[in-house]
Parts: sequence; C-alpha cells; structure tokens
Amino acid sequence: MKAVRVVPCLDVDAGRVVKGVRFAGLRDAGDPVELAKRYDAEGADEIVFYDITASAEGRETMYEVVARTAEEAFIPLTVGGGVRSLEDARRLLRLGADKVSVNSAAVARPQLVREIAGTFGAQCAVVGVDIRQAAPGRWEVYTHGGRVATGIDVLQWVQRCEELGAGELVLNSMDRDGTKLGYDLELCRSVVDATGVPVVASGGVGSLQHLVDGAVVGLADAVLAASIFHFAEVTIAQAKAALAAAGVTVRPPSTGPASSGAAPVSGRAR
Repeated sequence: MKAVRVVPCLDVDAGRVVKGVRFAGLRDAGDPVELAKRYDAEGADEIVFYDITASAEGRETMYEVVARTAEEAFIPLTVGGGVRSLEDARRLLRLGADKVSVNSAAVARPQLVREIAGTFGAQCAVVGVDIRQAAPGRWEVYTHGGRVATGIDVLQWVQRCEELGAGELVLNSMDRDGTKLGYDLELCRSVVDATGVPVVASGGVGSLQHLVDGAVVGLADAVLAASIFHFAEVTIAQAKAALAAAGVTVRPPSTGPASSGAAPVSGRAR
C-alpha cells in the first residue's frame, strides 16, 4: 500500500512566501528558509518551492533563495518557476533541489520533460499543471503563473507528460486555490484514472478533512497545502494523524530523504 505524502507548498515572490486566492490578492506568509526549517522539524515528507512570478517576468528562478532553503531543510525539495532548459534543471539540482518542476516551458517545448527525465531520472522530472475548469468534466491548462490560457485539455496533457517520462504531476487547481473549499476531487480522480504517473493534489485545502478527501476520494499520492500550514491552522502531525485515522498509510516523521526515492544528484549534505 502506498504511503501518502504530506507536502507544504512555498509560493515565493520577491524572496518571501506569499499566499492568495485563485492566484491573486497575495499576502505575506513568511520567510521561505524559516518555514522550510519548521516543516522539516515537524516531519513534512517534502516541500514544494514555486517561484510564482519567474515565468511571467521572463527571469530566472531565485537560485540564492533555493540554495539557502536547501541548506536548512533536509527533506526532499521540489523547485519550479522559471525553469526553461536542461541547464536550469541541472543548476537547481546542484544547489540542493531533489526534483525540478516545469510548467510553462514544458507546454512551450514538451521535449524538455523528456530531457530532464532522461538525464536525471524520471523521479526528478515533475510537471506542475495550473488548471481551470472549462466545462463540466473538462479542464484547461494555463501557463505563466496562471495568466495565459493555452486551450490544452488537461487529461490529454497529462497523458502526453507520461509519454515524455514525467515522474510526478502537481495539479494546481486555480478555481480552488486559496478558497479553503477543498480539492477539486473530480479533477484529481480524473487525472489519476487517465495516467499512471503519481499525482499531487493542490489547491483549496481548508481543513484536515480536505486532506483526507484528497487521498481517499481523489486517490492522490500526495496532498499539498499552503495557508493552513503557513498560518499554523494545522500542523503536519495533525495532518498525518487525520490521514492515519481515515485508514491512509502515512510516512512516520522520521522518514528522511534517503527513503523518498529522490535521486542522489544534488550537492546537498545529507
């Protein structure tokens, strides 16, 4: 039986963690390094770090912030935002990232996913998908921090990502982001049914029950949340306890990077 991972998400803008609603109205949530250290100590399974304006602004990821975060937190770190090339991915992995997430650049040039997976292993190749519902049972892919509609059907896109060798999919529901209404469970379950790639549910968590629903109803391999963790509404321990009480297998707090399946390609001390 798979162990469902509990994953805090750090959306970073101008060196600070921020959180909004449906990708707008951002408010400060703290320093990324300090939050990463806290989640490491609390027993989170992984951390996802998104530089949320890098693609829209046409600039590089905040490498210095990523490096400092990797130096202070010793659990698997996925980094996305502004990754446009194999060399960008290589640099992040050398700085301490365990996985690299691509979104806008992957839509523009899908072969980038194959290049990252082929060079560093599928476990390093994550595709983040920003999504809005277009019609009942149909969702559309967005890029550039949710600013650009692509017209691409999500289910077709995730199947293409699987063909290209992606090792994980992070489903960022823009409709649910920051609303605390719970995950888009229909979206999550549809993607799980459409592909064999591990799925991370993201967008909308406002309670412990939402995390449980993501794992039990949505069948996600990992449940991601931001504001409920950042603003201390829920702890990692409470999240894992709620999942376990619902019959979901979770990793014990002592689980470290060595058991995560992440490739030993980063230069970070273990």
